[in-house]
Amino acid sequence: MNATSEKESVFKIVSNQLAEAVAAPKCHKCGCLHKTVEALSGTEAGKNELAPILAEARSVFVPKQYDCLGCPVCYPAIAANAFVEAYPDVGAGLDLCPTEEPNERQGWPPLPGDFYVVRYAAPVAVCTLNSEPLAARLANRKPEGLAIVGTMHTENLGIERVIKNVLANPHIRFLLLCGEDTEQAVGHLPGQSLECLFRNGLDDRGRIKGARGRRPVLKNVSRDEVRAFLDQVELVSLIGEQDEEILIKRIDAISERNPGTYAHGFVETSVKRIQATDPTRLTLDKAGYFVIYPERRTKILVVEHYTNQGVLDCMIEGNSTGALYTEAIERNLVTRLDHAAYLGRELARAEQSLLQEAPFVQDAAPGALLVLPSKSSSETGSAYGCSDTQEGCCQ
Repeated sequence: MNATSEKESVFKIVSNQLAEAVAAPKCHKCGCLHKTVEALSGTEAGKNELAPILAEARSVFVPKQYDCLGCPVCYPAIAANAFVEAYPDVGAGLDLCPTEEPNERQGWPPLPGDFYVVRYAAPVAVCTLNSEPLAARLANRKPEGLAIVGTMHTENLGIERVIKNVLANPHIRFLLLCGEDTEQAVGHLPGQSLECLFRNGLDDRGRIKGARGRRPVLKNVSRDEVRAFLDQVELVSLIGEQDEEILIKRIDAISERNPGTYAHGFVETSVKRIQATDPTRLTLDKAGYFVIYPERRTKILVVEHYTNQGVLDCMIEGNSTGALYTEAIERNLVTRLDHAAYLGRELARAEQSLLQEAPFVQDAAPGALLVLPSKSSSETGSAYGCSDTQEGCCQ
């Protein structure tokens, strides 16, 4: 193939892929298309042979709502890759991939992403790369050592977000890589790139040494952040593994080696640790209070609602905790969150006593005075956990 034919072939690939992006509404608001069109427009080809398709792409732009979504087939990325391969000298200087990091949020994790938070104080973060269903399955299993699990689709923004979110949690000491690395059609290889970051570090331009992904350049993290990340966590690479039983066993195993909270945290966590104490005084709910008991003869749960003057105004009966507290809330019989929590707790205890045929005595509400119940039935196992006074234990 002569130079002219090769040039025409490349322009055809670029034009066809950008035409696919024009036809895909999700591309119109994606940073991949915006950035690719902007970069190619500044080249000689962009001002000549590619000008028509670039103009057509620009005509469908809407305000950018997200950067790279990590789509298995990314039309702008394929177009950009074809152009760079044909014109490496020109392509080396082009900023073809969106690299702007979103604003950080208060709390943890500070950066958004496709992840599930399981337990803040656990030591293991799991990255399932391009295997989204695997992340969901692991999150549903909730192994004790798992802090967070999510996907990672790109070797620039994806790795940067992992670094920043891990640094914001000093409890995370291990990063487990698993699942399938992103499809080769786009050229993103975040898993292989992250392995190279741990093995080789960065070169002078911020590029991950030895990474084979298309754009393994970290622009939004400092070298100090990268060093702290590599020091804080140990990489455990099982790229390709998607068996959740194997992965859960590995999570359990590496959790056993937890060295404890990282003592040299690079960032100060914004998560507050609050020591809870029991209330010293009960605050009445203006809507009244509850007496809860299982009715063993009929196998139902009963909630009696009293005004704060001790007048019974409503009885709710049902077979499940959820049905009873939902009805109580919908009827505005509880207005304080602490009373709602107490109601749910006691109903759950009553339900268990009914199922297990065990005695039930309603506990005092936090901060209430302990008084003798007004009436009880040890034979049936049910009891009124409230006196006839306003200071009864169920208020």
